[in-house]
Amino acid sequence: MRAGAERDASTPGTAPGDFREDVVVPCGDVVLPATLTVPREARAVVVFAHGSGSGRTSPRNRFVADAFHAAGLATLLMDMTVPVDAMEQEASSQRSQDVAILARRLAAAARWIARHATTKALPQGVFGSSTGAAAALLAAARPMTPIRAVVCRGGRTDLAGAAIADVTVPTLLVVGGEDSWVLGINREALERLAGEKELVVVPGAGHLFEEPGALARVASAAAAWFQRHLVFGPAGTWTTTA
Repeated sequence: MRAGAERDASTPGTAPGDFREDVVVPCGDVVLPATLTVPREARAVVVFAHGSGSGRTSPRNRFVADAFHAAGLATLLMDMTVPVDAMEQEASSQRSQDVAILARRLAAAARWIARHATTKALPQGVFGSSTGAAAALLAAARPMTPIRAVVCRGGRTDLAGAAIADVTVPTLLVVGGEDSWVLGINREALERLAGEKELVVVPGAGHLFEEPGALARVASAAAAWFQRHLVFGPAGTWTTTA
């Protein structure tokens, strides 16, 4: 087993038989640290794309990832920035450029997942939050992408721009009922998405889904979406991953 790889139920988010490995993912001119977790019976893999101020150790990301593992989904949690990254020095007015950088890195991570020995046979989805959701949509809109499904949590879908009309993979938008502005832009995005799509509103939840039970509802809806579109075929049978 390679250095950094573990099969240990004592690690949070893992169970007996799970494969967990700390890896580095080449993304253009940077190499980003990440954690790859593959449950023993994994049938699909989900890459996380988070917004600014978040990372692979975020409690919210880990909570959702744990729910995915329980549902038979592997995960890649990645730090999208590095300490000397020029992207972190951009002014807020350059947010669209930042999202484009995130999208390129996410697309590179998706290609890496498609080549990794542990995950190359698994269909792939992306779970994006806030600005990371816009990056997920931009990456999914690219030709020949390995991304087969997207879930956006509290997504800044407006930052995906015109490319959102090129997203043909099944896309689930999840927004808090109290997050009124983001709910509005997601309703607009729903109209523009070209593939199968759905909007789920979590009543009483704000942008970060910090209310009791709110994040659990997000995780449940997202896991079900990925299972439906990555794991099960139209007749309810397992998809072939070989």
